[in-house]
Amino acid sequence: MPDGDRQFYGRRHGKKLRQNRAELLHSLLPRIAVPAEAACFAGPAGEAGPAVDPRRFFDRPVRQVWLEIGFGGGEHLAAQAAAHPDVGLIGAEPYINGVATLLSAVARDGLPNIRVLADDVRPLLSRLQPGSLDRVFILFPDPWPKLRHQRRRIVNAEVLDWLAAAMAPGAELRLATDHMDYARWMMAHLARHPDFAWTAESAADWRQPPADWCATRYERKARSAGARPVFLLFRRRAAA
Repeated sequence: MPDGDRQFYGRRHGKKLRQNRAELLHSLLPRIAVPAEAACFAGPAGEAGPAVDPRRFFDRPVRQVWLEIGFGGGEHLAAQAAAHPDVGLIGAEPYINGVATLLSAVARDGLPNIRVLADDVRPLLSRLQPGSLDRVFILFPDPWPKLRHQRRRIVNAEVLDWLAAAMAPGAELRLATDHMDYARWMMAHLARHPDFAWTAESAADWRQPPADWCATRYERKARSAGARPVFLLFRRRAAA
């Protein structure tokens, strides 16, 4: 079980929510939330129950299941859900204001293929059925730039082990950051991991976003400040 003090996210709440968004937390979120029993750590003796099949989170059959870790305001997650109605998308985000923003988009656009975990993603990762994820996004995570905080970075050996177990052979892991030290950290951790292969063949592959990219408010803000984001695509290797 992970160190409970190793929190990779910052604050849980921001400014007071507008009334309609606050109401969505009580009306819509319970209907599309990842089941609570699926988001608790699996113990060494299996006391948390059997592995969780994320396809069962959805009301209708889905072709694939994708996971976005730390979806911020949910712009990217909502765009992917709208573009791929036959895919089930799970979004994990501890920041309640961001969750409320996504819920507003779900309600406005009618996106039945989104499920939300408004909490730490690690308990869910520890429970997922092997090979059950077909794509994972970790986009502009908190870089925790101070040396004493770097152990909180979500891209770490433990999380990569869980992802490797949960992702199907050939599944994509997409990462993005505008923090160059974190980009090097991501590359170093993934290069050491035997289950992931970097797909880049030229510099353009990491300088340009994927063809189906949806820019987020955070990315636009970073670009306007002169930052140059890095986009990294890895694939889950097939079992030897």
